[in-house]
Parts: sequence; structure tokens; C-alpha cells
Amino acid sequence: MKRLAILGSTGSIGTQALDVIENHQDKFSIELLTAYSNVDKLVLQAKKFLPDTVIIVNKDHYNLLKNRLSGLPVKVYAGIEAVEQVIAMKGIDMVVAAMVGFSGLLPVIKAIEAGKDIALANKETLVVAGRIINELVLKHGVQVIPVDSEHSAILQCLAGESGNTVEKITLTASGGPFRNYSFRELKNVKPEQALKHPNWDMGNKITVDSASLMNKGLEVIEAKWFFDLEPEQIEVIIHPQSIIHSFVHFADGSIKAQLAMPDMRLPIIYALGYPDRIATELPRFDFKENNKLTFEKVDTKKFRNLALAYEALEKEGNLPCAMNAANEVAVEAFLNHEIGFLQMTELIEAIMDKTMFIQKPEIKDLEETNRISRLAAREYVEKQM
Repeated sequence: MKRLAILGSTGSIGTQALDVIENHQDKFSIELLTAYSNVDKLVLQAKKFLPDTVIIVNKDHYNLLKNRLSGLPVKVYAGIEAVEQVIAMKGIDMVVAAMVGFSGLLPVIKAIEAGKDIALANKETLVVAGRIINELVLKHGVQVIPVDSEHSAILQCLAGESGNTVEKITLTASGGPFRNYSFRELKNVKPEQALKHPNWDMGNKITVDSASLMNKGLEVIEAKWFFDLEPEQIEVIIHPQSIIHSFVHFADGSIKAQLAMPDMRLPIIYALGYPDRIATELPRFDFKENNKLTFEKVDTKKFRNLALAYEALEKEGNLPCAMNAANEVAVEAFLNHEIGFLQMTELIEAIMDKTMFIQKPEIKDLEETNRISRLAAREYVEKQM
């Protein structure tokens, strides 16, 4: 029985993780659930899974959560500090890191320092602090298993290939809902259009990131740290059907790919059971019914977020942190109808250009870069309004 903590249990990844866990309660137990502010969903989850502890990060909701769970054998706490403390306690074997944004970084660090394995869905952890995280992983002897479908695919393709030279990897991207849009059309798209992803069911932030291809840029940076690759060894290709989740190219000319239906529950259950595969009833891909798989080159002039991500990866330091902070503000502003779709990229580039560069940042440097970049990005938004 593997004892789990789900950070961000009310979000898209968190709810899908609980969905697969519910069907495998002989293999997993839930010890901790956390959410930012969604009391209603957290209460339902706590009543169903009866974890040892639940934490609401927004302290304003503590009393409401406490009252609604009174009478249950569940401890209730509030605040990000509580998450960082509880996550380090005994009784947890693996942490599913599904919190959104920079806020997920410190809880993951605390979990690694406490010797917990990580099922990582929070992209920002490696994007912002990849070098620091990898050093901690080596120091504490834990595993960080990717939950992203693309990185999960790479991990699966590398199974059994220890010692064999990898020439490069190819991350696939659906292209999102605006793959065939012109610049003029992109200038006028609305948040409601961006939230209609053609293949995946995800949260609002990651869905907008997918539409702008920033999500793929974040995954490129993640791949460097997950698989110890150079930027030139990581390529991106558009694959509209989202059936092949990524490729690994080997030195002998062979290519391995991982295929499956576009369903996040598959990489989630793979991460939870790693290195073993757990039987599921998830939908199967049928080649007879789906006999067309196509590929296209990415237009980085139209979707410049991907080019910005490669730039941040090349320079490293605190630049990916600044890029990520600016993107978080940009996506929020776009969803609030404060800036346009293409203005998100303009904002991100402006913040990257003015970032005070630090080659080897510590955590305190990253926290300050995140703070300053968010403030500067917010000022940029207000000037556009």
C-alpha cells in the first residue's frame, strides 16, 4: 500500500489522480489532500477518501472547512506553511505535486528533503529551479516521476535503454485550438475560444498555455532537467491527434514512441505505480478506427512563446523564473479580458528583457525574481488597459 499526498487535489490533475486511485484502493491510500480555496470540492474528497489531514492554503476558508468536516477523523489545517510542514511528516511515501504555478515549488522541495518520492505535475518546479531540484534529488536519494504525458512518454521510451546514447527527443504538441489561425485572427481571439482545447481536458491556466504554446515551452525546459539534455537535443513537432505523446531518437537511427489515447489518467497511474504498470479500464486506441497520424513543423514566428522558452533555457539562471512569472500574470490578465492573446507574448518578452540576470540563483533569488517579475508584469498589464 503506497501512502499518498495530493497537493492541489481539487484541480484538474488532482481530481483525475483521485479518480484512478478510487479504482485501485488496494494499492494506494490517501494521507493528505490540499487545495487553495475550493472548500466544496475538498470537503467532498475528504468525506470520500477520509485522509489523515486536509489543508486549505487560503486561511480565510479555514473555519468553514473545519466546521464542514467536524465529526470526521480528519485533521484540518490552513496555510502554505502547514503544507510544507505536514508534507515532511512520516506516513507519506509519495507526493503528487499538482499545485499550479510558482507556489508549488517550496512544498516539493520540503517533500524531497524529507525523502518523499514525487509524482510531478507542477511544471514550474523544474522550469524555475531545475538545477536546485536535481541536486536535492541526488542528495536525498528520491525519485521524481513525470506526470506530463510528454515526459511520461519519454520515460517509458527510455525503459531498458540504460547506457544507450540518445541523440535527441521529440515532444509532440497538438497545436491547440488556434493551430491554423492567422496573425490577424490570433489578435482577436477571446478567452472562451482559448479554453476549448481540441483533445485534452485540463485546467484554465494550462489550457491557455497550450493555446499559446507556452505549455510546450515549459515542457522543453522540464525535459532538460528530467533527462539531462542540451537544448539542441529537444525538438517540438505538431501532432494534432495527440496519440503519439513523444519520441526518443537513438544513436543507431532507431526511434521509439509511446502511443495512447489523450487521457491524463494514464500518465498519472503510470507515475503512481512506477516502475510497474497497473491494469486499468481506460479507453484503448484502435488503429482500425483512427488510421491517420499527421505531423507539422511549429511556426515559432506565429507562436513566439516557444522561442522565448528556448531563449530562457539557453541562458538558464533566473531567466526561466522571470519568464514563468510573467506568463502566470499574462494568462490571468488574458482570462480577465485585460489584454489580448498576442499581448501575452509581448508582456513575457518585455519582462525577460528587463530581468536582472543571475547565473546561479539560490531559492531566495528565485523568490525575489518571481516577486519582481510579477509586479513588473502587472504594471505592464495596467498600462495596456
